Amino acid sequence: MNQGTSERDPERGSATLWAVGLMAVLMAATMVIVYVGMARVARHRGQSAADLSALAAASRALQGQEPACTAASEVATANGAQLERCTINEDATADVWVSFPFTAPAAATGVTRRPHYHARAGPVSPPIHPTPSGQTP
Repeated sequence: MNQGTSERDPERGSATLWAVGLMAVLMAATMVIVYVGMARVARHRGQSAADLSALAAASRALQGQEPACTAASEVATANGAQLERCTINEDATADVWVSFPFTAPAAATGVTRRPHYHARAGPVSPPIHPTPSGQTP
């Protein structure tokens, strides 16, 4: 290399630019994966809150609509959800609708959404026990 010339290699430093670009792409991909994961977790938590609320309502369905729906509301609140609707049907099944807040990260929208989730629970028919052969139930 001549020390008296000021000529530089035009490719010098291009690896740094490629590395910075690759890091930006990897960061963007990581952020998308994290955001999708957050949305999936929120969805599962919302559906779990609906399922547990329906089970709580079904456990008190024979006591009437008000005690059953009060139990469902308590369970929904304990799980971070809000009871939107609760009905006890004639066959003692409970239908429960809850909403669960989800706030997308600020980089995406920063808006809180409240998707709704539905669950149904009810009594199970009594178990059928086999009888020894030759005996009638």
